[in-house]
Amino acid sequence: MSDTLTYQYNQPSSLSKVNNSDELFLAQYSEVQKKDASCFFWGKLTDPYVVSRCLLTLSNVVKSSFSLSPFDLMMLKDPIVTAGNEKIRFEGFSHCAGVYARVDVLGDGHDGEFLENGTTNVDFNQPMLSALSSVRRNEEVLLSIGKKEVTLHREEGKVVERKVPLPTKWIKGLTSVQVFLSESEPACKFNRLQAIQLFKSIPPGKPKTDYYLLVRGGKPMFSPVQAANAITVGGVHRLKLIEPLLLIADQLQVFAHKNQQSTTWQVYIGAVRFSLSISRDAWRGFSGEGAALESLIEDVPENWIELMDSYSYANQEFNPTLLAVNEGLDLKKVENLTGRLSAIGLLGFDLDDNNFFYRRLPFKTSRILTLNPRLKDAEKLIAEGKVQIKSNTGNRIEAEVEGSGVHHMVLLENGQERCTCMWYSKNQGERGVCKHILAVKKLLAN
Repeated sequence: MSDTLTYQYNQPSSLSKVNNSDELFLAQYSEVQKKDASCFFWGKLTDPYVVSRCLLTLSNVVKSSFSLSPFDLMMLKDPIVTAGNEKIRFEGFSHCAGVYARVDVLGDGHDGEFLENGTTNVDFNQPMLSALSSVRRNEEVLLSIGKKEVTLHREEGKVVERKVPLPTKWIKGLTSVQVFLSESEPACKFNRLQAIQLFKSIPPGKPKTDYYLLVRGGKPMFSPVQAANAITVGGVHRLKLIEPLLLIADQLQVFAHKNQQSTTWQVYIGAVRFSLSISRDAWRGFSGEGAALESLIEDVPENWIELMDSYSYANQEFNPTLLAVNEGLDLKKVENLTGRLSAIGLLGFDLDDNNFFYRRLPFKTSRILTLNPRLKDAEKLIAEGKVQIKSNTGNRIEAEVEGSGVHHMVLLENGQERCTCMWYSKNQGERGVCKHILAVKKLLAN
């Protein structure tokens, strides 16, 4: 499987100076051609100092890794940028894909015009990082996101950003992280002082055990001792990535996944929002979680996916429940469509809006299998006749799946599932279903 999705751009990204202002234009590409606009967004940032600090923090996330070697860290990528629905979003993963970060410049954070919605993937090189580092308070900065280039306009001059290949690992990570976000609920809110105090309780070094977020006497803290209603935080040292933003934050809000498989930390600074999601453990990358596999079990016609892509493109958001009600569609079928759109990176999730947003990314539906090897393996097991249903009483299903020199037993009973394979024994369903359970469920669905 290829490690990257290669883009072909008609023009490079660039930074130019116009009327004593810098303009940054991001080049754009899509395998699905919709409107061929030369510019997605052009306008002024109302608080460029805050935006620059958030983008520098995002760059630090992208440069970080919590489970890879220094050699692996040489292969660094930079933000996915989406302009649409009156918002500008910058997204990225740590290289180990265990940390996801997003900068949302909301409606009051810019004064400009969205000529067309679109998404691109760019490289934050050293000139751009230097330019962001030197942005001053009350400075006038213009930002353009377009087909030909991305331009940041400042008095000092311009910075040119070139496109980079979009890593396959990022597409896989986007699939799982959006599922975790959609299954998360708000847990705590802290003001600036409380947030700073909380982060002072992060232990030094790289703790190898879980820590727990709890509040005692109105004071939040991280503790190595579990308590009732505490939020589990694995790899708590990863949160230090957003510590510099707390000094200018208005508020910090914490969202917890329903099964404690991730936590999301949102820093609110005026009209800019910085989100940091961390996986259950420092060694676990979102790209390997398999959170969307269940929604990919039932086959969906390819033209449905293309129609839903067009629907999302036109509306710039996607609410599965509302769509099912308004259009009279089966909710399960819409959930399957949501999973497939997410599986090719077209949907993100906004916790405050409690809704999916659309990314105009290049995609081919055939990539769903290559990006989800467990699903591919499950289909292969079915095609080779290695899945046998031994009994099916409705509430209890027993099956046998042939493996390499061994037969695995799969049991589905009252919403619970078990398998005798090593994957299930090690993860107990926390990282998505194994290929054997997936094969049994897919065979039953079809």
